[in-house]
Amino acid sequence: MNVIGIVGWKNSGKTTLAAALIRELSGRGLTVSSIKHAHHMVDVDQPGTDSYKHREAGAREVILAGGQRIAIMHELRGAGEPSLEDLLARLSPCDWVVVEGYKTHAHPKIEVHRQESGRSPLYREDANIIAVASDYAADFSGPLFDINDVTGIADFIIDHVQPPARES
Repeated sequence: MNVIGIVGWKNSGKTTLAAALIRELSGRGLTVSSIKHAHHMVDVDQPGTDSYKHREAGAREVILAGGQRIAIMHELRGAGEPSLEDLLARLSPCDWVVVEGYKTHAHPKIEVHRQESGRSPLYREDANIIAVASDYAADFSGPLFDINDVTGIADFIIDHVQPPARES
């Protein structure tokens, strides 16, 4: 599977670009999955629901299944956060995985950087950033896209991002 990361500082537009790329790639007939990394406590389940009660009772994994979707909640119970590779291995086969976050991981990434951010671009320190989507003429030496050029960014990643090498 092909992996492309979307990285940037908080409120730079990462989620907006990731969702637009997912929509664009899916619209081209490709199967797309996503992984979103969060640095804060995340809980997609709410107190009082049956599945929440199952987790609170000690279940390591709870699958919530319905007519439209399933959700798998896996409690780490003190174990370390899984690596991006571990999470990718859990996904069903697909054409593309759009990863939002994991900015320190070594995978091909596009940085979203806004001039108003006041923070130094990540591409100055990260050789895995292969393109930049920005609202200004950034000094990036590689491909530079307007932050709203989703079609151009999708064309670029389809043409230039290779799947990770498999270990033998």
